[in-house]
Amino acid sequence: MKLLLDENLSKRLVPFLQADYPQTSQVTLLGLEQASDREIWHYAKENDYVIVTKDSDYQDLSELYGKPPQVILLTLGNSDKARLLKVLIERKDDINSLLLNSDVGCIEIG
Repeated sequence: MKLLLDENLSKRLVPFLQADYPQTSQVTLLGLEQASDREIWHYAKENDYVIVTKDSDYQDLSELYGKPPQVILLTLGNSDKARLLKVLIERKDDINSLLLNSDVGCIEIG
């Protein structure tokens, strides 16, 4: 599973996620920093990404369009990079299980 980190998540997280989520990237690294949420949604769909965000707009898009792509909505508040990494890495098995083995379009991690 490869993740596409939204603009609200640091591109500095990407190298630390590669071992657990190969081919992960971030919006800015892909030249999508000026793209709308809908354009990012379509990019993720066309390129088999799971969107990781703090923006509930993607949850709305998931409800409107269904999957793919799927969305991981982080509701951790103002968390530092270390906490975000820890959550995504430690909960990898749960995330994989929920997204790969179900019809869930969006999961919320808080």
